[in-house]
Amino acid sequence: MKIEILGSGCKKCTNLAADVEQIANDMSVNFELEKVTDMDAILDYGVMSTPAIVVDGVVMTAGKVPTKHEIEQLLKQAASC
Repeated sequence: MKIEILGSGCKKCTNLAADVEQIANDMSVNFELEKVTDMDAILDYGVMSTPAIVVDGVVMTAGKVPTKHEIEQLLKQAASC
């Protein structure tokens, strides 16, 4: 599973990346995590507000920092696809 955190590199984005990594590890998910800060790449996903979570090329959330429970649910949903 490829997980991308889209954002400028601000504290929210950094904390979100850390939370996603911790939760994916706790769930024993085989994943690759990438932080995307290039605005052109972010806009290519159609994301207008960050932070955002993209899993395997699909934007799962944008413009907010999800709770840890919401992150877990997103990863479970993505893993089942």
